[in-house]
Amino acid sequence: MNEPALFDSSAWIQALRKDYDPAVKMLLEKLLDENRILITPVIKVELLAGTRSEKDFQRLKSRLDALPEIPLGQKAWEDVQKLVWRLRRVGLDVPLIDVTILVCSQIAGARLYHRDRHFELAKKYFRVKMTDLSAADRTN
Repeated sequence: MNEPALFDSSAWIQALRKDYDPAVKMLLEKLLDENRILITPVIKVELLAGTRSEKDFQRLKSRLDALPEIPLGQKAWEDVQKLVWRLRRVGLDVPLIDVTILVCSQIAGARLYHRDRHFELAKKYFRVKMTDLSAADRTN
């Protein structure tokens, strides 16, 4: 069975922009073709906020709305609260959105693909399968 995948906005952006990262774009397309990509409300908001026009907004929204969404119920928010507290106790100030994405990834049993150092900092304190796509910068 193929594991579900959650692309953080930092990874989506690398695949969507005009000067996209070929390795990241190929991976995203493969996972989309395999129906393994999940989305969260916060990632959706981050991506849509970066669109340049109403037309781009509607086009991207339509595509993102077609993806299965990881629900953010009461338990998820309680897990976010606990993780933020734990991280701050060890001196890590990880953005709330990133903590929420970590919790969503764990809830769904999804591998988190990202290019964000905050996830790497937090992984010592929160077990989530993740892949740092910064390694895809082999040619840069």
